Amino acid sequence: MKQKIVVLTGAGISAESGLATFRGSDGLWEGHRVEDVASPEGWARNPELVLEFYNQRRAAARAAQPNAGHLALVALEQAYEVVIITQNVDDLHERAGSSRVIHLHGKLFESRSTRHDNLVYPMTGDRIELGDHCEKGHQLRPNIVWFGEAVPLMERAMEETATAAIFMVVGTSLQVYPAANLVYYTPTGCPTYIIDPQQPPVSARPNLHFVREPATTGVPRVAAELMARAAQ
Repeated sequence: MKQKIVVLTGAGISAESGLATFRGSDGLWEGHRVEDVASPEGWARNPELVLEFYNQRRAAARAAQPNAGHLALVALEQAYEVVIITQNVDDLHERAGSSRVIHLHGKLFESRSTRHDNLVYPMTGDRIELGDHCEKGHQLRPNIVWFGEAVPLMERAMEETATAAIFMVVGTSLQVYPAANLVYYTPTGCPTYIIDPQQPPVSARPNLHFVREPATTGVPRVAAELMARAAQ
């Protein structure tokens, strides 16, 4: 039976494919306050702004390509059971070829009803407009988990993490909760690799390895080590 690797990925791995990170050094996201474009309150104030913001993010994501970090995680599936838990809303992991991806914060290429959360629709185009309705006549919104909203897949992510043989953290500052808590749900002694140019705050523990590199170099290097170990 293959050992299980659980990988938590964040904005850093997508940034290396050219996508804007969630929050810039000026505290803004593509020139907008996060509260204005990623919260229920922002949606209530100006739904047109929110829709256009995500329409632009969708177009940018569609133009981006998976990078060496994404592809190295796919290669690990040759020797391991790999579960990706991503905070990213783009589809770069899927397009790279990863077979099991949990999107904690929703999916950019899905819309959902503002009134009925179970009415979710795949998108073929890049745009949601005011006046686009679900089958019950309510406005559509991006299928994104905004600040202040529950994270429906968090329990599943915790269950996957609790059964990991190896845990990897890639391209995340571990400052967005509840996702940042996942690192503490690993089994005792589980080897944990933190791959990021900056060292996120993580409590000391056995088998904790910091790889201070971007995803495009750090993930292939760690993946090669793990593949070599599996071949022994």
